[in-house]
Amino acid sequence: MTQFFNDPPPLPASDIPKRPPQVHVPDEVLARLARCTAGSLTTQLYIKGIRQPVLHGITPLNRKVMPFAGRAYTMRFIPAREDIDTYGNLVTQPHHDHLQWVGVEQLQPGDVLVIDSNRDGRAASMGNMLITRMMMRGARGVVTDGSFRDGLELAQMDFPVWCTGVTNTTRLSYHHVADLNVPVGCAGVAVYPGDVVHGDGDNITIIPAQWAEEMADLCEKRDGIEAYLAMRVKAGEALWGVYPPSETTRAEYQAWLAAGSPAIAPQGPATTMQGT
Repeated sequence: MTQFFNDPPPLPASDIPKRPPQVHVPDEVLARLARCTAGSLTTQLYIKGIRQPVLHGITPLNRKVMPFAGRAYTMRFIPAREDIDTYGNLVTQPHHDHLQWVGVEQLQPGDVLVIDSNRDGRAASMGNMLITRMMMRGARGVVTDGSFRDGLELAQMDFPVWCTGVTNTTRLSYHHVADLNVPVGCAGVAVYPGDVVHGDGDNITIIPAQWAEEMADLCEKRDGIEAYLAMRVKAGEALWGVYPPSETTRAEYQAWLAAGSPAIAPQGPATTMQGT
């Protein structure tokens, strides 16, 4: 006879540990981060110990969008199941088996929807209608490690849309929305609700919410000196002591700022390239 030892009993639901809410990142910090470069952000996050904050393998569908930063609202997919994810089961009111519309209608101004599509682009994560609705709700972008449908329409929108590709295969074929606003993995990066999602022409970068203001402070300083160093390199200086900057170069940067940031004229090939 099998004997089971089940002492103590399972925890009651009220005692199961729950993650405390994230730090709320204010809009003014988001505005500062939007002006920072992905290069400075990834470097400063690496210094803090975050090796890979970039959603690798996704690209923007629309190339004219300005840089942005917003708070992550997450949507988690699991594989679809044939008895649940049927077209006939789509309903016209909130329903536990059709959370995608619920998620879109929960978005707040300043949010970025991050969809964990399990890196499966065989079916669209969503399309033009839902993305238009989230734009009208004040969201700042949408990101998935899968595909979107309606690529031609999305490419014309003044709204950041990042994904791995385009397919018009319906989401129901391969995806089921299992959870909203829970920790997810997107393109190999952990994303917690409330994290900052930063996008520019190069990357989508995830910034832990508790470091958002610190990253804004650090990156504003770094972007300033990086622009100064780039001008010196274009003026013909060798990298040694300039990049990365030595203490002497840092002092020269402060003196340059104090002098009113005068232009540093490029020399040689840089002059030719700027004229073409």
